[in-house]
Amino acid sequence: MKKDYQDYRHFVEVVGCEIQKVLNNLDYEALRKAADLIEEARKNGNRMHISGIGKPAHLANYLVSLMSSTGTPAYYLHGTEAVHGSSGQLVPGDVVMFISNSGETAEMKVCVRAVKNNGCKIIGVSGNPDSWLAREADMHLLAHVDEEGGPLNRAPRTSILAETVTVQALSVLLQSDADVTSQQYVKWHPSGTLGVLREDEK
Repeated sequence: MKKDYQDYRHFVEVVGCEIQKVLNNLDYEALRKAADLIEEARKNGNRMHISGIGKPAHLANYLVSLMSSTGTPAYYLHGTEAVHGSSGQLVPGDVVMFISNSGETAEMKVCVRAVKNNGCKIIGVSGNPDSWLAREADMHLLAHVDEEGGPLNRAPRTSILAETVTVQALSVLLQSDADVTSQQYVKWHPSGTLGVLREDEK
């Protein structure tokens, strides 16, 4: 059997196994508390921001877009620019979500400290419940995987999927609480096929 096919089959099997474990281990109570923290901030006129270093930074941009399109306006906070002036987008009482698989990344620690010094609440998303991020956060959401699923078992693959699914689950709770109607969703997303009401929604 060719090595590339073996690696491919291994990836498929690992993804199926790891993501099923993530789904089985989603913690509704933790997600509910994180949603409450965000909603309380918004009631007080504050905002939500999402940040990460490396691959989680790209994920943060997607999650900002997802949250904003489903009733929870969110803003991207650059993981390194935050300590070079971008913390100016924060005000005391804002909520900042940090995504880091290890929860130990040095650049992330500097950013979290800066955010806390600006009076913000922290939601941490990591694969380690005993990580620095988990300890420093006001709320921690676990997105743990045992294997990444690729050659060398290093490049973020299943860990990114786990983080995505975990925050998507949080976005479902927030959208449900906001009671977003199809009409409102279309106003926020007027282009493309998503911007068309189905007959049963008119």
